[in-house]
Amino acid sequence: MDLTTSTVFIPGATSGIGLALALRLRARGATVVVGGRRTALLDEIAAAHPGVDTVRIDTADPDSIDAARREVLDRHPDLDVVVAMAGIMQAEDWTSDDFLATAERTVTTNLLGPIRLAAAFLPHLRGRAGAAFVTVSSGLAHVPLAATPTYNATKAAVHRLSEGIRLQLEPAGVRVLEIVPPAVRTGLMPGQEDNPVAMPLDAFADEVVDLLVSQPDAREILVEGVKFLRFAETSGAYDATVARLNATDRHAV
Repeated sequence: MDLTTSTVFIPGATSGIGLALALRLRARGATVVVGGRRTALLDEIAAAHPGVDTVRIDTADPDSIDAARREVLDRHPDLDVVVAMAGIMQAEDWTSDDFLATAERTVTTNLLGPIRLAAAFLPHLRGRAGAAFVTVSSGLAHVPLAATPTYNATKAAVHRLSEGIRLQLEPAGVRVLEIVPPAVRTGLMPGQEDNPVAMPLDAFADEVVDLLVSQPDAREILVEGVKFLRFAETSGAYDATVARLNATDRHAV
């Protein structure tokens, strides 16, 4: 992915990691389209950042994805990168009787969302030289946080999905790249923005973009702060890492 020439669509980029990456990619020279559910936030982004395009999309709604695809490709027929950023993270208590609705929402957004985005945009991307489909998993794909079992599971699924579709898509000319965040100071969960254990948002976004530039052939984008999770099992430190992670969690159920 050449950041200076790419046209990038990032659903789920009205705040947090998505917006931080969108602005950095734009600063590097990419054409960037920010997608999100809340039109007021999209309007604010468009006004504050001239040159950043915006499109409304709800990745939990197949009709919204189809409408956004038509709008993005109509305005940006040279689109060559889609970043499946949208996701939710909510605490669940499986010892109670009311976790199902949260679990279903999480699966719909975090797993069906990227799959539906791929189905919508891959027919276009397969015809573009240097195209890429970018997934966003999590360090929690590899080490579980007790408070968010379905989130952990969906991100593990995104990781394995990324590895599977890479085997099919890269021979067809579409690169598959997986961004693997650690805990980052965003509004993804209550209290996360001021969590001293989490990585500062700007530091994370800067490191990701630096890695995109310095590791053009990477399959996973791994900032230093996520490697203790990503490699916990292969390093023999899995049990200790699970204990360490959950001992510092503010959302323990």
